[in-house]
Amino acid sequence: MILIADGGSTKTDWIALNAQKKELFRVTSLGLNPSVIAKEELLHRINNIPQLIDYKHKIEEIHFYGAGCGSPLSVKLLTDILQVTFKKAKITVSEDMLAAVYACSNNKPAIVNILGTGSNSCYYDGVTITKSSASLGYTIMDEASGNYFGKILLRDFFYKKMPTNIATAFENQFNVDVDFIKKNLYRMPNPNMYLASFATFMFDYKHEKYIKKTIKKGFQKYFKYHVLPYKKQANTPIYFIGSIAFYFKDILAYVAQENNLTITDVIQRPIDNLVKYHQENTF
Repeated sequence: MILIADGGSTKTDWIALNAQKKELFRVTSLGLNPSVIAKEELLHRINNIPQLIDYKHKIEEIHFYGAGCGSPLSVKLLTDILQVTFKKAKITVSEDMLAAVYACSNNKPAIVNILGTGSNSCYYDGVTITKSSASLGYTIMDEASGNYFGKILLRDFFYKKMPTNIATAFENQFNVDVDFIKKNLYRMPNPNMYLASFATFMFDYKHEKYIKKTIKKGFQKYFKYHVLPYKKQANTPIYFIGSIAFYFKDILAYVAQENNLTITDVIQRPIDNLVKYHQENTF
């Protein structure tokens, strides 16, 4: 049995394949980002996925692609944790950027982007991945991600920069008690996920001028730092993956056009394409 996982900070999609590479089952669990989640919590989350535990002795290969898996230290950490539960499995841990490339590029050159809880980009030449810069995570980077927009919404609410109707709706939907927010930001695990939870608010108010302006400014910054630095020809395919890109793809397309670029495709969840890649390729 082969297990394929696309892991983010918020959630992880798992699909199991049999020896003939036919799907056996799929399940979604909590996120498994080793850069922001403690070792004990990672192990706890894995061991609380009944479908996986039921088959843990039958799983022979695990291909895990995850957010926060871009450094040797985080790769080793997650590999060791998975090995505790799946003792017989050969485990390969790679960063989520590689999963994004497999899911959309068809092994051809492309600029590939992730806009989910966090954000990232790369240029894939058909063989190797090149990044415009190292990713330093949600505290100072992650432009146009869920946590990036969550920060903006919180700041605008407390600085009273939101339109009154939007601020009222925001206050009705979230606990805006200062002590509660500070506790989640500075004392609780996964502050990036907490920040990204506010971004879901934008989905329901995407037609409001304030929201559209906020999204557009974030996307403009993302293109400036994560797409334009590759200096590729305008006909280079550009792919986006993630919920932020998917739900605001009209604004994304507009910002791309402002930069004389065209987006080839936007994929909300790459797991199906990722599995197809594994079914068609021998490992």
